[in-house]
Parts: sequence; C-alpha cells; structure tokens
Amino acid sequence: MSPRTNDGEPERTRPASARPAPVTGRPVSGEPASGTQVSDQGQPAPATAAAPEPPSAPKSASGPNAGTTDAQNRADADTDVEGPAGSEAGAEPGAGPLVGDASDVAAGAGGGDARDDVVGADAGADQNAAADERDTAGAGADERVAAVRRAGAAGRRWRAAQLTACAAMLAVALTAGAIAVGAARDGRDMPVTTAAAVSPGLLAGGDLDASITALQAHLRAQPKDFGGWATLGLAYVEQARTKGDPSRYPQAEQALKRSLSLRSDNDQALAGRAALAAARHDFANALALADLALKQNPYNERALCSRVDALVELGRYDDAEAAVQVADQRRPGVPVFTRYAYVHELRGDVATARRVLDRALAASTSPGDIAYVAAQLGQLAWNQGDYADALTHYARALAADENYLPALEGRARAQAASGQSAQALKGLELIVARYPLPGPLVELGELYEARGGAGDKEKAAEQYALVDAWTAIARANGVNADLDTALAAADHGDRATALRAARDDWSRRHTVHTADALAWALHVNGKDAEALPYARQATATGYRNAAFLYHRGVIEQATGHPAEARAHLAAALKLNPGFSPPGARHARAALTTLEANK
Repeated sequence: MSPRTNDGEPERTRPASARPAPVTGRPVSGEPASGTQVSDQGQPAPATAAAPEPPSAPKSASGPNAGTTDAQNRADADTDVEGPAGSEAGAEPGAGPLVGDASDVAAGAGGGDARDDVVGADAGADQNAAADERDTAGAGADERVAAVRRAGAAGRRWRAAQLTACAAMLAVALTAGAIAVGAARDGRDMPVTTAAAVSPGLLAGGDLDASITALQAHLRAQPKDFGGWATLGLAYVEQARTKGDPSRYPQAEQALKRSLSLRSDNDQALAGRAALAAARHDFANALALADLALKQNPYNERALCSRVDALVELGRYDDAEAAVQVADQRRPGVPVFTRYAYVHELRGDVATARRVLDRALAASTSPGDIAYVAAQLGQLAWNQGDYADALTHYARALAADENYLPALEGRARAQAASGQSAQALKGLELIVARYPLPGPLVELGELYEARGGAGDKEKAAEQYALVDAWTAIARANGVNADLDTALAAADHGDRATALRAARDDWSRRHTVHTADALAWALHVNGKDAEALPYARQATATGYRNAAFLYHRGVIEQATGHPAEARAHLAAALKLNPGFSPPGARHARAALTTLEANK
C-alpha cells in the first residue's frame, strides 16, 4: 500500500486531474485513473509511482457452478494485513496446512478472554503445518475427506470409512441441525468464503502462519497495541481464505473487537470488520462498517474497496459505479482497477473490463500483483469462451506464483472446456487434496460424472458430500451460504432446500446472481411461470454469463416461449460452449428438441 502520513492522508500522489489521459484516449470517467503511466511497450514508465498491491483472490476463480460471485470474491480477496508498526506481513494464497477438525472449530468459536483465545489459538500449529503438507501432497480421496474435517492448523488424517460418522458429528457439533447443501457455481468458480485479508504482492516472500505466530508473540508482550490486534484479525481472515478454514472468522472477530476496545476510532479495525463481514457475505453490515472506517480515514483503501464490493453484492450497481470512481480518485491501484473492471463487466462492457485489466497487468511488478491480475484476465477470457487466451493468462499467473489457487483452478476449468479432460481431472484432484473448497469439489464431481467410468458416480457423490460438510462448517462460523446452497442443491441436492435458500437470499439483496439462483430453484421445483421474471432480471444488465443464458433458455422452453428459448440457449453455447459439463450437455439437447419442433 502507499505510505500514509499520521493523519491518515496519503503521501503526495498525483491527483486524478493531474494524471495523463488514459492510453486509449477515453475520458477519465470512462476508465480508472492511474498514478502509473504505461509506456508504448506496455511496461510501467519508470518515472511514476507504483500502484498499490492487489488483492489475493481466488475470483473464485470461477466456473459455471460457482456459488460465489466475482464481486464476492473480490470482496473476499482484497484486504491487506498491516504489521503493528505499519509494516505488512503475511503469505501468498496457497501456503500452509489444511483445515482442522470439529473440536478446533468449537474452540475457535468459543468464549473466554479474547487475548488468550486469539493469541494462544495457534500455539504449536506451525509444527503441524509441514507434516500436513507432506501428508497432503500425494493424498487421494481419503485425505480429501479428512481435509474437510480439519478446521484448524493442527491437522489430523481421517479415513474415508469415517465419512458418514464425521458428517453426523459435524451436523451435531457445528450446525445443531441438518447440513446445508453447498456450493455450486454460477459461472465464476470461487469458494464461498474467499476473503483475502493480505495483499499477495506484499507477502510474496512471507509465510502467513509464521507472521501470525510473530504477531501473537508481539501481542503477548504488547497487549495494548490496537494496530497489532487489527492486523491479527485481518491475518485470520486471510488464513480462513487460503486454507478453507472458516473457524478463523470468530477468532478474527475477537481480535478486531479487542482492537476497537483499545481505540474505538481506529479505521484499520473498522475496515477489517468490513472485510470480515464481506467474507461472511453480510454485505449490508460490510457497507455500514466501510462507511464508518471512511469517516475516520477517507483514503483507507481496504474500506474503499469493501464499500464497492458491498454495493455490488447488494445489487446497487449504479451506486457501485459511483463508489469505484471515488475509490479510483483517492487510491488508484490494482485493487481498485480490478473492481472497476468488474463493474463494467456486469454491464456487459467486456472490452473496457479487459482494457482496464491489461493496464493493471502492465503496471504490476510484484509476483503477487502479476499472478492476481493475470488470473483475472484468464477468468474474463474463459467467460467469453476463449480457452486458449485463458490458458495463456493462467500460465503467466502460475509463472509468477506456481501455487496460486485461482490460476490452478482456472487452468483446470479451461483444460476441461477445451477437451483436455485428463489434465483437468488430475489438476482438480491435486487442488482438492490440498484445498477441499466448494468450487473445486463441485467441479471435480461434475467432471467425474461427465467421464462416467467405473466408480465415477460414487466419486462424484463423495465430492458433493464434502461440499455439504464444508458448508456446515462455514455456517457454524457465521458465513451466509444461502446463494451457494441454492445453486448446489438445485443441481446436486434437495430441491426444496434450494428454493428456501434462494428465497432467503433474495429477501436480503437483489443481484443478478441471486435472481439467477432464485429462477433456477423455482424451475427445478416446477414453478416456471414464477421463475421467468427472475431469469429475465438476471440477464437484464447485459452481463455475459453462459449459465444465466442457459437457465433463462430452459425456463423459456418450459413456459412456452420457444423462439426466445432457442435464442438464449444458442447464445449460451456460442458464448462459452464449455461453461459446465452437465449444463452444456443439457443446453445442446434442449436446443436440438426446440429445432426439431420448430
């Protein structure tokens, strides 16, 4: 991040009015302003200041069945961990051990003295991390089953035969009720709780577990350091994201509350609470907290970005566009550029989104920045069905960081869509062995189903069961997973559960993603007439999403609108013919039927 003076104002940077016109010649209102001037060769001009570091994302990397939206993933992907004395520490996504067991979840969510609970929670965790990584590297299905049941840093390996018993234990210990069906994806595949607290570029040489241990030691010696507590809270949010471990969210909440108890007006902790709320998909609260942080420091980059994310996820797209303009004026840099691109993508302006991301990549110098922005470009290309371009961008991201999860997942998705099924399966198996998160699990299950070999149906069912267990852990730790549950249950679970979750999500926010989820849940429950207005609303902004077009076409076919159904099914397959193994197959079959009956 750019250095700041003690009063919260940024050090001297070039104001928007003093910046050169964008390379494309578009007015400042049409593209984000940048303090970094791009040369003709596409490299940053040496005389300009470096852009702030980007968020670590998985944009959910994304896929046709991702439960989380892009902006959620950007919301989840962008908060920095600032050290107690103003330094920044942490780790790249993809580092560290697997998630822990149910007892660790309960401990993390429990009461007691916040300092003892939060600072002491990770004692000894680092010793287990290396062993976990060695155990996981060659792990198969048994380790993936175990991974979902480890909710802390001290990993334990459970055997596949214990799946039923462990799921039952999770239901009792974590949810006190039924396990919710979890995380299908809507066209952007990313885990439901992806909330990056640490900028990857700033952490390229760091280790998040080691940074947390150092912070804990510092806070034992200096328990009144409000900045240190805010940093620890943000580090826990990042740890939850990188390890699929939502048990860290209660610990993050304790640390941030302690920071505010020491100094109630510190914008770092307020912005951290906004990031935590966004990570839990509580976007109304995230917006309120971001506004509070910005009252204390109008230039707080984390709060500016969380505010954009919250407005997008509440469906307030005009307000989000205004907010990203403000953020660009105050803190231009990669985090703002990626949000700017997504706001334009939501309106169907893919050309502007690509141009802005290209400029962000040209301005990126750290491995973390390059990996993040290149993966975003890969996702954008994949969404438009350009698999070769997507694979090129993912390769660049992985050249910068070979363990960057969004690029690994995106590469597997692009491989599957371009007919490289064996490579895609192998890649996803390696991913879920280390990161048993909903997006990769559902993708892997669908690829097993598409392959249809001996035992593949059972393997697919196992992945979906692990999604259910992970979702239970997420809910137990305050994550709202209604959107993910609605989409997953509609395609791979209980249809009544899907509809209930979709209605609940719609009652809180009216986004294109929620409209699509509600439309599809209504359809699978035989309520197509009610579903049609929501399917139309999901595509009303111009957002180019093949899954949305597919859902609308199927619903139009069911409601007696054959011409419209043909148009939207054909558009889905033209835009991204590999958007989903089962979805694309069903779209082709429905289109064949419609053509025959024409």
